[in-house]
Amino acid sequence: MRVRRSLRRIEFFQGTLDSTSEIDEARIFDTTLRDGEQSPGTSFSYEDKREIAALLDEMGTHVIEAGFPVNSDAEFEAVRDIANSTSTTVCGLARVVEEDVEAALDSGVELVHVFVSTSDIQLQDSMHATREDALQRAVTSVERVKDAGVECMFSPMDATRTEEAFLIDVVEAVTDAGTDWINIPDTTGVATPGRFEKMVGKVVAHTDARVDVHTHDDFGLAAANALSGYEAGAAQAQVSVNGIGERAGNAAYEEVVMALESLYDVDTGIDTTRITELSRVIEEKSSIDVPGNKPVVGGNAFSHESGIHAAGVIENADTFEPGVMTPEMVGATRELVLGKHTGTHSVRERLIEAGYNPTDEEVRQVTRRVKDYGAEKRQVTMDVLERFADEVGVERAGTEEVHA
Repeated sequence: MRVRRSLRRIEFFQGTLDSTSEIDEARIFDTTLRDGEQSPGTSFSYEDKREIAALLDEMGTHVIEAGFPVNSDAEFEAVRDIANSTSTTVCGLARVVEEDVEAALDSGVELVHVFVSTSDIQLQDSMHATREDALQRAVTSVERVKDAGVECMFSPMDATRTEEAFLIDVVEAVTDAGTDWINIPDTTGVATPGRFEKMVGKVVAHTDARVDVHTHDDFGLAAANALSGYEAGAAQAQVSVNGIGERAGNAAYEEVVMALESLYDVDTGIDTTRITELSRVIEEKSSIDVPGNKPVVGGNAFSHESGIHAAGVIENADTFEPGVMTPEMVGATRELVLGKHTGTHSVRERLIEAGYNPTDEEVRQVTRRVKDYGAEKRQVTMDVLERFADEVGVERAGTEEVHA
C-alpha cells in the first residue's frame, strides 16, 4: 500500500507563481531501457534490464519501453521476459519495416512503437526515401499492428524539423489507420518550450489519437519541453532516469515526475519515495555518474552550506527549499554541509547531533576553524568537526562536572 500522497504539501505557495491548473492528467512513459541504453558507452545486461524494469513497475510507471526486439536475440528475450513479468504496459520499438514489426509483435509486448523519419534531411540523407515512401510505410505498419489486436504508437521521427504541412499529413494518415498514440519527438533537441507547445497543440487538433512527446536535452530544455507538451494537451511524456540517452540525453524521469507532482499538483500515480533509489540503480548500471547539482537526485539537491541558508532551513526547511518538494518525497535526506560558507547555526546543530553541549563562544571558535579548513578546499567531515570541538574544549552532553 502506498503512502506517498500523505508526504505531499496540500497547498501551493501563494505568490507570483500560484497557478497549478495547467495540466489535468500526466502519464509517464519510461525509455531508460531503450533510448537510455543508447547513451555512448552504456549497455545493460539481461539481469540489469529485469531489475530496472521490476523497479519501474513497482513504482507505478505507466509504460516501460523495454527495448528494440529485432535488434538481437538477447534483446528479444529481454523484452519478452519483461513483458511477461511486469504488470505495467511494456512497449517494443520497431522501424516501419515488416521484420521489425513482426519481431515486436512476437515478443508479446502490449504496445508496439513504430517510427519513421519525416524531416527532409533524414529522409534524404539517412533513409534515402521519399516523403511518399515514408507515409505509406507508416500507414502499413500501423495497420499491421492494429490488425494483430495490439495497441500502437506512431512516431514521426525528427518531427520538430519536419515541414508542418507534411507532419500534419502524416498525423492524419496514421490516425485514419487506427493508431492509438502519436508521439511527437524532438529528436535533435531543437525545440523551445513555447514553440513546442504550439506544435503539440496543432497535432492534438488534427488527431483523435492520444498524444505523447519525446524530448532531447541538447540545449538543456528537455524537461521544460516535455512539460510544455503536457500543457498543450499531450497525455504522456517519454523520459529516462537521470536523463540518460543519445548525446545529451532525454527528459529526466525524476525532474518531469516531480515537476508534475509538486509544481502542477498532478497525481501521476508514481511512488516518488523511490526516485532516489531508482536514480542510484541507474547510476550504477549505466556507469554514468549523477552530478552533485543534478535536480531532485543530485547529492546537493537538499544540501546546505551557506550560513544564511542553513540557518533558515534549521528554523523552517521551506525558507530555502522549494517547500512543495521535500527530501522525504523522493526518498532522500537533508544535509547541512560544513565548509567555507558555514555559519554558527549549522555548527551548533551538528555539534549537538554529535553529543556536544557547546557554549556560544565555543560555537564561534569551532566555526572559525571550520571556515579556515574549508577555505583550503578540504572536506569538513564529522571526524574533523569533533577534532575541532575537542581542541576548543567543548564538553560532551552529560559530562559536566557535578559538585557535592
